[in-house]
Amino acid sequence: MVLLPDNEYTIESAIRLAADAFERHELHYGHGTDSAIHEASWLILHAMGLSPAIAPDYSLTLSKAQLAASNALLERRISERVPAAYLTGQAWFAGHPFLSDERALVPRSPLAEFITEEFFGVLDAIESPRILDLCTGGGCIAIACALARPDSVVDASDLSPDALALAAENVQLHGLQDRVTLLEGSLFEPVTERYSLIISNPPYVDAADIVAMPSEFSHEPMMGLAAGEDGLDLVRVMLREAAEYLEPNGVLVVEVGNSGEALEAAYPQLDFGWLQFAQGGHGVFLLTRDELLAENQ
Repeated sequence: MVLLPDNEYTIESAIRLAADAFERHELHYGHGTDSAIHEASWLILHAMGLSPAIAPDYSLTLSKAQLAASNALLERRISERVPAAYLTGQAWFAGHPFLSDERALVPRSPLAEFITEEFFGVLDAIESPRILDLCTGGGCIAIACALARPDSVVDASDLSPDALALAAENVQLHGLQDRVTLLEGSLFEPVTERYSLIISNPPYVDAADIVAMPSEFSHEPMMGLAAGEDGLDLVRVMLREAAEYLEPNGVLVVEVGNSGEALEAAYPQLDFGWLQFAQGGHGVFLLTRDELLAENQ
């Protein structure tokens, strides 16, 4: 038990004790938080019915019921290694809340910064852009794009019916049924339109990293992570087919994470435009339609 039931704890002291326990048990962070203190804050505030996005009065004392609810979450986080987003049923991406459960990966990507920072200018000259999100999972990237550009129309494809069911719940949560369309199928299979922007955070974990992943990742659907020996199985298809679905001035933006080195080795003639992020993150490239056409000639 992380917090003793007969003791009194302020929010601050409870968070600090929980964070200490997380560090002792060597938990892994990377599913929406980056440290023990942030993870503990998220869980305890959720147990208290408070938003993790709003700083609380840290001197408030937890009630007996809040203490019990906190302990239940903290103990599962330690013993089962369940990511916090799955324990709370909620994740945050690009400043917006999303429903999160084991039907899809926990939302996380440096693409959030790309979206919230006006798509780094790539859509500035385009009115009413059409956007396609490949491998949408729970729909966070597609929905964040629609919220960032209220004049856009967004399509989102995924092979997993379970992930798309979660995405549909998130589309409804944000009231975007008229602007975000979900398509079931592998990559471009269900797609018939052309787009100003094709964006994706696909499976890109290579075989070696799959074996070495911390236990937290075992709760996520493997089809959302694994992408063959070098992590590029789906990206190869995107590079081969994306130009057909892009407008003349359209761009492809894809996260490949640690598989970026393998990608450059596999396509030495391509000048991948690697995006730089002020808030951290790496392994996201941008290619224009013309660059993709030249590669596939």
